[in-house]
Amino acid sequence: MTLSTATRLSDEENLEALRRLDQFRQWHSLEEKRYCLVCGNLISGRQIQVADRTRGNGPLRLSCPTEGCNSIPMDWVLPTDEILARVEKLVEEERKASALKPAAVTIGNGKAVPSHKTHHDLMSRLLKFALPFKRYSKAVPSNPCGP
Repeated sequence: MTLSTATRLSDEENLEALRRLDQFRQWHSLEEKRYCLVCGNLISGRQIQVADRTRGNGPLRLSCPTEGCNSIPMDWVLPTDEILARVEKLVEEERKASALKPAAVTIGNGKAVPSHKTHHDLMSRLLKFALPFKRYSKAVPSNPCGP
C-alpha cells in the first residue's frame, strides 16, 4: 500500500470532507470534538487529518491526529458527560497506581529494569472501557434520518 499523504484543505473544504467521509456522526463545525476510543484523546474537527492514499490522486480518508493512532471515524464518539467522567476516573486511578508502583523492577540477575507495566495497565483499562462504545456505535444505524 502506498503511504498516505496529508492533504492541505481550507477550513470550508475540511468541514465538507468531515461531513462527507464520517458516515457515523454529523459535523456542524470544525470546533466540535470527538473522543477517540483507540487512543483515548479528545480530538477536534480541526485536528483530524484528511489524507489520500496515493499521493494526490486517490480517495480521501480521515484519521486521528494522535501520533501512532490508526483510528478512523467509526472509532470516534461524541464526548458525553458519562464518557468524560469515566475517562477522568481512569486517569485518576492510573495516577494513584503509578504513585504506588516502583519506577524499576529488579530481575533475577539483580539488574534494575524500567517497568512498563503501568502503561500496559492503563491501556488494558482503556480498551475495556472503550469496547462497549465500539459495540454500540456498530449497532446504531448510520442514517439518522432514515427508517
